[in-house]
Amino acid sequence: MALRLAGIVAGLFSLALVAGQAATASANEHEPAGIQVVLNHAKVIKLSRPASTIVIGNPEVADATVQDANTIVLTGQGFGRTNLVILDEAGTPIFDEKIAVTRDQAATLRIYRRANIETLSCEPHCEAAYLTEAEKESLQERARVNAMFGE
Repeated sequence: MALRLAGIVAGLFSLALVAGQAATASANEHEPAGIQVVLNHAKVIKLSRPASTIVIGNPEVADATVQDANTIVLTGQGFGRTNLVILDEAGTPIFDEKIAVTRDQAATLRIYRRANIETLSCEPHCEAAYLTEAEKESLQERARVNAMFGE
């Protein structure tokens, strides 16, 4: 009986450990990015010491341009999340942050007609918005998936 009880306790402990790890992984996926950049906008990042190497996890999401050794300009290229790592001359990390590239919701109107989505830029009047390649691909893929499900 004691051996069986010990086995049950060990099993429950293992299950709790796995559940805790899954919850932590899920929470990390939904962590807010350290830097929010609007698509097609730039953000200036000032560094505490000169940069030597800059690495963008996914250059289709964001791009970094060196203005000078202590100034980096980050530009939103496509929707999504990535990261930015900046190293000094010795290879020591100066900066390591998550980046999220999003749409400017304040002046944008989206009209949904089944599988068709129209995006309007409303500054000051609503007109067809310029769409980047990433936005065009996103709309095409959404239309394709909606067509598959008869929407």
